[in-house]
Amino acid sequence: MSDRVSWDDYFMQILDVVKTRSTCVRRQVGAVIVKDNRILSTGYNGAPKGLKHCTKDTCLRLKNNIASGQRHDLCKATHAEQNAIIGAALYGVSIDGATIYISCSPCSLCSKMLINAGIKRIVYRGDYPDDFSLELLKEAGIELVKYGE
Repeated sequence: MSDRVSWDDYFMQILDVVKTRSTCVRRQVGAVIVKDNRILSTGYNGAPKGLKHCTKDTCLRLKNNIASGQRHDLCKATHAEQNAIIGAALYGVSIDGATIYISCSPCSLCSKMLINAGIKRIVYRGDYPDDFSLELLKEAGIELVKYGE
């Protein structure tokens, strides 16, 4: 019997470090894209490159009491999954057939991006309030794994 952690445990632990870079005042989310047990890209949620980070005083979602999963257009942040996909694209790294580890299940917009990027497996910790997202992923045949269950 080995004392080594499983690959899923290993990448979820790395995810917990990645998400500490988040600049969102409401939720810290991280993403790690992996293929053949090698990290291809990481991302966390926050303001786009070069823009000021949100604060409790400047966050439109806080100011307008917008519930999680609603009105993504009123958020300055780019989602962790989006940043991981963009990071791979910037450096010419194919993520087709990869697994993504995420702090929470993806929103509908991120799900559509993950489907088109060729992600085949999603391992996530928490639930994001977006049932449509899960419908899209199931229809696309992407393996969904809720970590710890």
